[in-house]
Amino acid sequence: MTNKQKDDLFYVCALIEYVARYSKNRRGVIVHALGEEGIKKQLYDAEVNHCLSFEQVCDELMEWYQIPFGDFDPSKDSPYAIPGYLDIGRLYAIMIEDCAEPGEEVKELIHLFSSFLSDAISDFKTDLYYQNPSYLECSYKAGYLLE
Repeated sequence: MTNKQKDDLFYVCALIEYVARYSKNRRGVIVHALGEEGIKKQLYDAEVNHCLSFEQVCDELMEWYQIPFGDFDPSKDSPYAIPGYLDIGRLYAIMIEDCAEPGEEVKELIHLFSSFLSDAISDFKTDLYYQNPSYLECSYKAGYLLE
């Protein structure tokens, strides 16, 4: 991947996290609403959209893709400081870069955001987000959290 493609991937991952938090949906709900073509479009538009506020792009995505509000709020009652959506976006982008076959980044993005690990990372009552990214990647590939 080029540096521009990595930046665009990071932006889109952070945007998905932002939309999920704002709409109170699981991250998989957002990627499935966008679909593969919608994610490709967001990657294509990232260079322009990153100049806009996340709030504006979020509103546009929710309207265009008819993303409803949900009731998934993993930050509620968390004893820990909640990592920012940019921090989580960076984690996802790194994992996708490391796990995806070249040219398969969009499919890996959908798979990762729809996986058990996405829900586990989003459970801010745990410290999973702060674990070593290599551990998270190995757990993702194994299909369960390793001991």
